[in-house]
Amino acid sequence: MSSSRDPHDVPLDIRPARPARARAVRPRPVRPRPVRTLVGAAVAAAALVLSGAAVVAVDRPGPAQTADAPAGGHAARTPAERAYRDLLDHGPDAKVLTAAHRAQWRSAPENSAPAILAAFADGAEIVELDVQLTADGVPVLMHDTTVDRTTDGTGRVDDLTLEQVRRLRLRAGLGGAQAPLTDERVPTLAEAMRLAKDRGLVNLDKGWPFREEIWTVLQETGTVRNGLFKSGAPVPEVQEFRSTHRGAVYMHIVTDTNVADVDAFGADQPVAYEVNFDSTADVVARRPFLDRVASGSRVWSNTMWDGLAERMTDEASLIDPGRGWAALLRSYRTTIVQTDDVEAFERWLRTGAGDPVPHGGVRVQAEDFLPGEGVGYHDLDPANRSNLQMRPGEGVDIQDLDGAVSLGWMRGGEWLTYHVQIPRTGTYEVAVRASSPYSPAGAYTVSFDDGAPSAPVDVRTTTSHAKQELQPSGVTRRLTKGPHTLRIGLPADAYQNWNLDYVQLTPERVGRAGRRSDLHVRHGSMPARAPGVHRLARMTIFRPERGVPWVA
Repeated sequence: MSSSRDPHDVPLDIRPARPARARAVRPRPVRPRPVRTLVGAAVAAAALVLSGAAVVAVDRPGPAQTADAPAGGHAARTPAERAYRDLLDHGPDAKVLTAAHRAQWRSAPENSAPAILAAFADGAEIVELDVQLTADGVPVLMHDTTVDRTTDGTGRVDDLTLEQVRRLRLRAGLGGAQAPLTDERVPTLAEAMRLAKDRGLVNLDKGWPFREEIWTVLQETGTVRNGLFKSGAPVPEVQEFRSTHRGAVYMHIVTDTNVADVDAFGADQPVAYEVNFDSTADVVARRPFLDRVASGSRVWSNTMWDGLAERMTDEASLIDPGRGWAALLRSYRTTIVQTDDVEAFERWLRTGAGDPVPHGGVRVQAEDFLPGEGVGYHDLDPANRSNLQMRPGEGVDIQDLDGAVSLGWMRGGEWLTYHVQIPRTGTYEVAVRASSPYSPAGAYTVSFDDGAPSAPVDVRTTTSHAKQELQPSGVTRRLTKGPHTLRIGLPADAYQNWNLDYVQLTPERVGRAGRRSDLHVRHGSMPARAPGVHRLARMTIFRPERGVPWVA
């Protein structure tokens, strides 16, 4: 990702503070709807009329790029061919595409071969991979200019030969000094492109300085149509490359600093624009600009953390898709979303649900602890040291993690108590949604109704301060229908440095918390998407200038 801020390595206790804001509203569930496409042709056409945007011809890559595509009218033979055709579709019925940030790093090390395979298997059409060049000129997958964060080695990538890089072991997830080592090795770009060849597209991040070496790899592996070059380089530099490398697929990065680049490309527009804005007041976030871009290119939005699409993030979307993913599709002309939550985004595209509670389950938000020091909670520090002052006078540390409201600064000896309303008598398993870049991250105990606490449950590292995941505890309790109290205790003899988003109780009959099969959308569920079946039957569109809903 091209951005000046990457929060993955921010130490847990020194995250920059944000001004206090109102508590995030967690809306009542609404009936989910599939949202694989933005709108039908009539809706999109109406939106263009409302905005005053002109419809122009879609710029298509040159003959060299389309020569090996199936003949017109023939069905695409592979998922990669379908993704390529979809990428070139800038029309009103364009399919929404999913881009997996650093591939599926939640399943395997970022930028690794298993992460690439997992991202495509989870539904992404595009994987975003980062490219660096070794000392002997071989493109390899590495986000940073050094190998320190993601491997067991040290040093700059361009100071190490391919042989030296090959000896390194990748760290799990997003890496970091305390992330566990795996047996995975650093892939070459050639290896990655061979994996993607029939599966999907690759966004070649950080690779513009090495575009010639990358181009050679794409040609040698037969993946020219799979690779998506991108940069924010001066337009003449970009156009010189495109004119001499026919068939190159290119996306341009645009912010308010280079908004004039859209005009500079003239009729020869890139296939997409990555539009980044930290405020909806930015020119590039305004509808006239976005309508113009969307008339001939795709709009790519990033939702991994704050400041890429203002505060429209993955975490905000899980609470309420209208605060993130849905807003981008409906109001910002987005047709490609790069996300750190591929499975959740794909689920939302199928069902309209952000982070649904399992059927018959109970979810308690971490910030909804009972009031009163020594009664509802015990915190060792009387002041709230985090960035959300939601409960004045109470010392529990409530924070905003890129749109999620969670508790931080967890310390041994502290505890939190909650009221829970059990809907049906039965056995429930406890899970917590948590995050921490540390290993060990911490531990907690669970007790109900002033009973004895469970054995300590370890909190697993998520290899990131802000990237949370649901972690089953293995603790089960039989609970009768009605009100109960739940206490989460932090053992004093355990290291504690983690964040808590929520506690979830899942009926044992549903299954162990955290498995994909557990998820049941409250008002019904939708089957997995099938190729070609992704039309939205009915969607409410808001006219931004009037706030008037229009239903297709």
